[in-house]
Amino acid sequence: MIELSLADRPAIVTGASRGIGRQIATTFAAAGGDVAICARSYDDVEPVAEEITAEHDGRVVPVECDVTDAEDVRELVDTAIDEFGGVQVLVNNAGGSVESADLLHRCDESEFQSMLELNLKGPYLVAREVLPAMIASGGGSMVHIGSVNGLFGIGLTGYSEAKSGLLALSRNVATHYGQHGVRSNVISAGTIETQNRRDEMESTEERSEGTSARDRWLDQYPLGRFGRPEEVADTALFLATERAGFITGENVVVDGGLTVGLPTSFENEIYQADEPPTER
Repeated sequence: MIELSLADRPAIVTGASRGIGRQIATTFAAAGGDVAICARSYDDVEPVAEEITAEHDGRVVPVECDVTDAEDVRELVDTAIDEFGGVQVLVNNAGGSVESADLLHRCDESEFQSMLELNLKGPYLVAREVLPAMIASGGGSMVHIGSVNGLFGIGLTGYSEAKSGLLALSRNVATHYGQHGVRSNVISAGTIETQNRRDEMESTEERSEGTSARDRWLDQYPLGRFGRPEEVADTALFLATERAGFITGENVVVDGGLTVGLPTSFENEIYQADEPPTER
């Protein structure tokens, strides 16, 4: 078994008070990494830092930061440098969507702007601020948490456009700063079963008829299940380490097969894909 270590590779993880971000911070600390984590509220992120530090080798420092505010971002990076002596890993995880901004005609201008601010401007500000420190540390790895929404048309206006833009941001970082030892990659995640996503599915359930909304959602996934936060976190850990030292500018899709093909029920109906192969 290959052990992945983040010892001596200090990191920043944004949006780490819950869900995927919290799991990434936990995984990094378990791998011996020192991590600065942030959320908009210090009260949300402080207990997370204390809990992770108590259980793992890595040190976790909480910071209150709105990633859409350049001054907040500067203070976040300065804190990481002061605490750890540098930054070699960045995980741009902070993001989110609003349910009302699902289709273009239902998404007003303010909602669209807020989706771009949080999901694209925020990662841009953090990446821009981290770059000098990362280069001064001898290079490092940026991992941007994207979404399958940025890969094909499945709704969520504003959010999807921003996640698509995140791919271009990452590729430009990889192209322009690889000569300085900086790698940059995106993880495009499918449905990951966090509490937020469970709440979203429950609200969708109220509008559905017949087959449950959850079952129809699951039908899109060849593996027959949703992802776990640990699966995204493990991918981020690999990309953060030198085990992925020759991987940059890539989009790593962690989606249980969602973007591979047609819904499972359609495949079963047309091609009898549910029938197991017989021995030849």
